Amino acid sequence: MKTILVDAVYCFIVEKDNKFEVFKDLYNLLEKYPNPKIILTGADDEGIKKYGLNNVPYKVFTLKHNPEKMNSEYYKTLLKEYKLNKENVIYFEHSEEAVKSAQSVGINTYYYDNNKKDLIGLEKFLDDNLK
Repeated sequence: MKTILVDAVYCFIVEKDNKFEVFKDLYNLLEKYPNPKIILTGADDEGIKKYGLNNVPYKVFTLKHNPEKMNSEYYKTLLKEYKLNKENVIYFEHSEEAVKSAQSVGINTYYYDNNKKDLIGLEKFLDDNLK
């Protein structure tokens, strides 16, 4: 069963009324899938608290900005730490640079435009790639 890698801030976590919270519509979409999920962030300990990542329902992976998600080493470390291979994960991310970085190591990655919040497009990506 493939693992769903989920971008943290501005995808799973959104800003509302000057606070950060789980984007409930996205959470509800993800809960339709029995697959394991891992939230990916670059946040350090302060950022984990600021964005509420210490209170999310899924595992959180961070390298605390060393390196950032724009660096392919981030994804290589993630795969190694969780004993995953690139064929058994899919990922969605709001940063085009991070998308390219993940794709450079062979991870099937979807660019999620956090301004559009296109959950229909994301659901199609998930459905098409979790078969």
